[in-house]
Amino acid sequence: MKKYDHIVVGSGISGLTMSLLLAMSGRKILLIEKSPRIGGSLSRFTRIGIPFETGFHFTGGLQEGGILSDILEFLGMRDAVEPIFLSSPSENQFIFESAGRTFEHPNGIKNVIEQFKTYFPDDALAVDRYFEMVQSVCNRTPSLNIRANTITLPNLDEDYVSLDEVLSGLTSNKLLRGLLSGYAMCYGVRPSEISFANHSRMVLNFYESIAFVKEGGDAFVKAFQEKFKEYDVDIRCGTFMTELADIRSSIVNRFVLNTGEEVSADSCVFTIHPLDILKLLPEKYYSRAFASRVEGFESSIGFFSVFGMLKEGSRDPNPDASIMSLFPDADINKLLDPAYAGTPALVLIKSPNQAGRKGLCILEPSFVEHVAAWRDSSRGMRPQSYLDYKKARLDAIREHLCSVIPAFHDSLEFSDAGSILTFKDYLNSPDGSAYGVKQKLRQFNLIGKLPLHNLFAAGQSALLPGIIGAMMSSLIVGRAVIGKEHYGSLLNRSLCH
Repeated sequence: MKKYDHIVVGSGISGLTMSLLLAMSGRKILLIEKSPRIGGSLSRFTRIGIPFETGFHFTGGLQEGGILSDILEFLGMRDAVEPIFLSSPSENQFIFESAGRTFEHPNGIKNVIEQFKTYFPDDALAVDRYFEMVQSVCNRTPSLNIRANTITLPNLDEDYVSLDEVLSGLTSNKLLRGLLSGYAMCYGVRPSEISFANHSRMVLNFYESIAFVKEGGDAFVKAFQEKFKEYDVDIRCGTFMTELADIRSSIVNRFVLNTGEEVSADSCVFTIHPLDILKLLPEKYYSRAFASRVEGFESSIGFFSVFGMLKEGSRDPNPDASIMSLFPDADINKLLDPAYAGTPALVLIKSPNQAGRKGLCILEPSFVEHVAAWRDSSRGMRPQSYLDYKKARLDAIREHLCSVIPAFHDSLEFSDAGSILTFKDYLNSPDGSAYGVKQKLRQFNLIGKLPLHNLFAAGQSALLPGIIGAMMSSLIVGRAVIGKEHYGSLLNRSLCH
């Protein structure tokens, strides 16, 4: 039986981060991934010669001194990830259709504040106060400063009040409230459900800078693969865990894989969905309350994703915009409600990563309720009703987009589309949601030590959604696994020289 120091289950950005961190501490790591290749939603795919992103599109935090920049520096791969920053306010546009208003979003929080105050001069004090509160939350969240070896789970007063409550207390202007909560599309939770603290931790990075990455999500995967060559990391694709065996004194001594192989390890870190973790845990080792908590987690939004391109020889009708967020209504709660029956929001992303013809990704919020009728079907075996659903969404998305920018009618063509079920199949997700577990107010997420003492949970469902939240969860849990002193020595070697 092969012996490892640690097993990491799942090779999305959290699993990759966890594997590298543990390997940097001198440990022997087994990284297992159910899919044929590592990377999860970071991986790109190609249609008619154009690369498209599966899940990673753009990010904040890559500016000098930004949190993602620091994380990559800590892991020794900062130079391998090349940001392409949005440099002009017109590159990031929030379009509120019902009000007939377009808001441009500059880089740098000071610039954002001044721009927003020109849009809403009567609410200048509300704008100032909102950004003061956002910065205050982030300044008081230890995990957002990885240079200090003080990573702890946050517990602020703002963790117990919703974004909606804060915004309603600041202004009665519904359009301003909509603009300030528009980035909810980037974490998939309604303003009435997300805590103001978690909203702040998510959006501060977008206010400071927004960047694409050269080669997209593949750049992160390649960077990790190169770093793994320096350490003792055994990667197994097409592999998953089927049983936790030989449990004594609440310690798992053998881990059974789908290949029939059994391996041992001092600990195992799961970066997969909490429901998949629960399926592996033997019932006698957890309480009914624990199971109810995990089973009660709700899914964040997913997306109906359309991949298209500008027709050969046609002009981009809105060449200045790299990201366009279309909001038919200023009420973001309404747009992120599964029961909402109006025109959905759209986010159109024109990544600079394509050579030749310009590729576009169009994201429409979608929910597990929308595809419940085909939940138990499998790829390639779905009925005609599902195909009709996809066609109806494609037609509606084209109509919506062309109603806002009519010139797209003659310049845009679609090459492929994916529903929540598509992402469920390809990413081995229980539900196909974009951000894992919905990060709800007063919710106790599954992070850190599990009921069996040498098992741990991390990932975007554990702390915060998105690439930064997923990586931060691995730093927090990884620090607990290797110890504060050892973690501190790695920090000193990488960031404090």
